[in-house]
Amino acid sequence: MRRIIVPALLAATALVTAARGAETAPATDVQLQQSVVTHYRTATVDGVRVFYREAGPRNAPVVLLLHGFPTSSHMFRNLIPLLADRYHVIAPDYPGFGQSDAPDHTAFAYTFGHYAEIVDRLLGQLGATRYAMYVMDYGAPVGYRLALKHPERVSALIVQNGNAYEEGLGAFWDPIKAYWAEDTPARRAALQVLVAPETTKFQYVDGVAAVSRIDPDNWAHDQALLDRPGNRDIQLDLFKDYGTNVPLYPAFQAFFRERQPPTLIVWGRNDKIFPAEGAHPYRRDLPDAEMHLLDTGHFALEDKLDVMAPLIHTFLDRTLTRR
Repeated sequence: MRRIIVPALLAATALVTAARGAETAPATDVQLQQSVVTHYRTATVDGVRVFYREAGPRNAPVVLLLHGFPTSSHMFRNLIPLLADRYHVIAPDYPGFGQSDAPDHTAFAYTFGHYAEIVDRLLGQLGATRYAMYVMDYGAPVGYRLALKHPERVSALIVQNGNAYEEGLGAFWDPIKAYWAEDTPARRAALQVLVAPETTKFQYVDGVAAVSRIDPDNWAHDQALLDRPGNRDIQLDLFKDYGTNVPLYPAFQAFFRERQPPTLIVWGRNDKIFPAEGAHPYRRDLPDAEMHLLDTGHFALEDKLDVMAPLIHTFLDRTLTRR
């Protein structure tokens, strides 16, 4: 019996191996990307522990990934290995998000200006003096404030559902604008729905054609962090402070016009938070920007990584190797 079974098993194994080899033979890039190691580190900036993901060669061009609400550098977990074959990738968590410290909101200024300063100091500690920036959602005002401070350091922009124009603040923002106009307990309380579980899930699945491509761990992970004691007030403070970004839009736009950074726009066109109306105005100030409006929602990387990663890598290859 053993003389029959063992050769049969060996033959079956050979067939499976051959089939797998046929399937994976063209995927040498994928095999290389799987060998990329992401490091999970913390740095102390102004007394606060700031968590960041880091991967890729230290002497390579830097790509800074700036996350949105209500997530963290976790949103870039799948993209990082696909870029770190050739680039030094840094993706921090802002205080109050992800694995970074979350000091009480009465003792720490949760503002976009403060976030930009913290990211700037983190980059200083890491010796990153020039970088391409991927900005998404909250990452846009953080990154653009950083660009105003150090315009010469920005080698390129990748913009994904990150706003810099009033056209991009649609109906979704009306309750938030009301809070900017009238800072009352009632206006603040009305925004608590934005940190509720149904809203967190909505941000991942709304506008997505194939929801089966969205890992439900995303909203479970984000919601667990939103539900930490004191975190609701942190987020409400940030909703209030987002209003300080709007007066800076003309300065952001002037940076685009004057510096003309190479720009790739990859935007989920079905996003209700930052709709496509906010993507088109970039071309007024950055006429050479490459734009792709994708059939997806807010967190486009979750279901369009296979489309976005090649676009991003090709853009960086074309841009950073000539500068």
